Amino acid sequence: MAPAGPGLWGGGDAYEHYMGRWSRLVARVFVDWVGAPAGARWIDIGCGTGILTTAVLDRCAPSRVLGVDSSPAFLEAARSQVLDPRAAFEPGDAQAIPAGDAAFDVAAAGLLLNFVPDPGRALREMVRVVENGGRVALYVWDYPGHMQIMRHFFDVATALDPGARDFDDGVKAPFCRPAPLAALLAGAELAMVETRAIDIPTAFAGFDDYWTPFLGGTGSAPRYCMSLSEAARDRLREALRQRLPTGPDGEILLAARAWAARGRKVDQSVGTAAVDEEGPLD
Repeated sequence: MAPAGPGLWGGGDAYEHYMGRWSRLVARVFVDWVGAPAGARWIDIGCGTGILTTAVLDRCAPSRVLGVDSSPAFLEAARSQVLDPRAAFEPGDAQAIPAGDAAFDVAAAGLLLNFVPDPGRALREMVRVVENGGRVALYVWDYPGHMQIMRHFFDVATALDPGARDFDDGVKAPFCRPAPLAALLAGAELAMVETRAIDIPTAFAGFDDYWTPFLGGTGSAPRYCMSLSEAARDRLREALRQRLPTGPDGEILLAARAWAARGRKVDQSVGTAAVDEEGPLD
């Protein structure tokens, strides 16, 4: 089976070159779509190196942002890179968030959901820590579809080695499409649930710019890549070189899609007035 657990995402620099630079583009669109008012209290679950927290600070005028992650390496990177006094970072588990009930206005998670053992429990925890009328929102990569960086990699890898499927998040990750995401949020008793696609360009200067991040060992595809013998890795590299669409100057122009979902917490014992007064999520 493919490796799992906190070590999967252990290296801040490696993650930045592999997925962080692309998640940064998605995060900007995502936080605008969440639509939280200025002065809101945010919690960023699975904050990683602080990419989503940075987007919130830059675009949403929050009163505070708490980032929570289980990786010491990611927390160290976040603390060194995000110096805004409104932000703080703490160790914690998405399935047992270290915060009190109704402590935040917005609970958000970027690229986390498919890497926790119990996504439903993580969603319930996100709902718990926001107040009535608060917003819960997240985004995930469309691993089996329009995440071309990984689809090219795993389509080639699986053709060479069927065992690569054990590492393929397009096979393993269940919440990569809008319908399962919406059902998960509705199952956590969120109201006004919506989903949307966020499409971004992923341009590489050349083949080395595409290939080198797979040697960092951070993430499912790099873990698979570095589990291979040198000869097998060379075969994979050359097969990918032949497959990828390459421009006249060696550039490789791909695209990536993330699916985002959002909803509102409605405490039935309080009623829906607080939500209705704020209007729809737009």
